[in-house]
Amino acid sequence: MIELTRLNGNTMVVNSDLIKTAEASPDTMLTLINGEKLIVREEISQVIERVLVYRARLLAVVGKRMNHFDDLERVAALASLDVADSLPQLVTQAAKQSER
Repeated sequence: MIELTRLNGNTMVVNSDLIKTAEASPDTMLTLINGEKLIVREEISQVIERVLVYRARLLAVVGKRMNHFDDLERVAALASLDVADSLPQLVTQAAKQSER
């Protein structure tokens, strides 16, 4: 779940797995898989960053519970994250956040 801000300033929490598309028109409009549309204050790049950090944090938590690195590799493959270059940095950042 990621926290976003409606245009009126109210915060909401969105299940990032339900986001189908995001477009800037000029406000950021998210279309969910059920067809619902949400307009948020955050830029598309901020939404993407929050989704990646959230998923990296999940992988970090799962990684702490795994006994072997091979198990973590399988989980990461199943998550099919398309951020191979930035994943190590995101996982490190998420691990630091989960320690707080």
